[in-house]
Amino acid sequence: MRRGKGTLARREQRLAYGLLLPTFLLVISIVILPLTANFWISVKPITLADLRPPTLIVKEQLRGNIEQAGDSAKIQYRFRNSSVKYPLTSVEFSDHLPNGLFIKNLDPLCSIFDETQKQKKLLVCDLGKLDPKSRGRIEIEVQADTQFSNLKKVLKDSVPVTKFETYNVLTSLDFTLKNFKKVFSATEFWDVLKVSFYYTVFGTAGALLFGVFAALILQKSFPGRPIVRGLMLFPYVAPVIAVAFSWIVLLDPFSGALNAMLIQMDVVSTPINFFGQRTVGIEIFGFSFNFPLALTMVIHFEVWRYFPLSFLFILARMQSIPSDIYEAAEIDGASPIQQFWFLSLPFIAGILAILFLLRFIWTFNKFDDIFLLTGGNAGTRTLTVSVYEQAFAISNLGAGAAVAVVIFVLLLFFASIFIRLSPKDSG
Repeated sequence: MRRGKGTLARREQRLAYGLLLPTFLLVISIVILPLTANFWISVKPITLADLRPPTLIVKEQLRGNIEQAGDSAKIQYRFRNSSVKYPLTSVEFSDHLPNGLFIKNLDPLCSIFDETQKQKKLLVCDLGKLDPKSRGRIEIEVQADTQFSNLKKVLKDSVPVTKFETYNVLTSLDFTLKNFKKVFSATEFWDVLKVSFYYTVFGTAGALLFGVFAALILQKSFPGRPIVRGLMLFPYVAPVIAVAFSWIVLLDPFSGALNAMLIQMDVVSTPINFFGQRTVGIEIFGFSFNFPLALTMVIHFEVWRYFPLSFLFILARMQSIPSDIYEAAEIDGASPIQQFWFLSLPFIAGILAILFLLRFIWTFNKFDDIFLLTGGNAGTRTLTVSVYEQAFAISNLGAGAAVAVVIFVLLLFFASIFIRLSPKDSG
């Protein structure tokens, strides 16, 4: 017979849940809620203008001045529908007017109600229906029965209250798949997807490969090794806008140092626009093909900037490998390549798998590097650049969110498969 939990166990369980509750709430607030909002927007025909819901804007202004009894003036209300797409229905606004004002001329759309307890008059104006972008004004002529020291301040302290009904596409329950249809039917979608995988795979593999080489070199002891290790971190810790600008200046076709050096060495006859030229023709052993120049340079920047992260993790893992196995391998006559392949690689396989997964996800979502170097031009447009262009360049927020959902699904599928097949450390 299975026995139930005791009182102490239940208390400990409640305490554990209570300690974990802040973590759960934090995860929900910074991960789940934005993700849910992105999915919600992806099935809505939303533009940037729809993020600001339709509303009635009323501004009150006093025309004239009232200081003594018998003075006349006009109270003007300017109103407009803030939306350019959706009408407002059942529109009305109300405002409190101080006692001591006699209404000489009242607009037919408005009514006056006395509020004895508040010693004020309630002005209610029924505007009915306002079409998109429509505007108008209402003027009420008043005369003072008593003396006012500062009527403008009195009217300013009373803010008009608005009421209306409208359609809000963001909060409605109307859904559509037109955003996804537009994304997949676009002629450039599959080219952009191919560029995204090309950029991600080669950028990730290159960063890991250079990280391994750097770790192997800097694992050996030599004078000045701590300084060299510190310098290796510069590409990763430097501000991205600074290093991207440095690369642009260095590779500039007109004033760049690299082009000047290549021309002086007679390697090329004309300057090369590294970040502005889509392809360059190359012929090797009778085979000619178009080499993606701008995309390759962006990948080189990705490798150079992010290999230090791989270097740090790989070096830390390699330093935990027992040194006696290398000594035994040397006694047995194993070459350095054999030592790496049969001894080092099995130990660092697990950390390489983790780094590849993380760098693949981060590189696939990378936007700032490409945007700063090429702006997504010259064949370097990836899915993340498409998110920016759809959502902000052409204000189609729904289509941008749909591309973001496609990115999420692709990365989720890749991560699920990779985690199942990834190798583990032997140590």
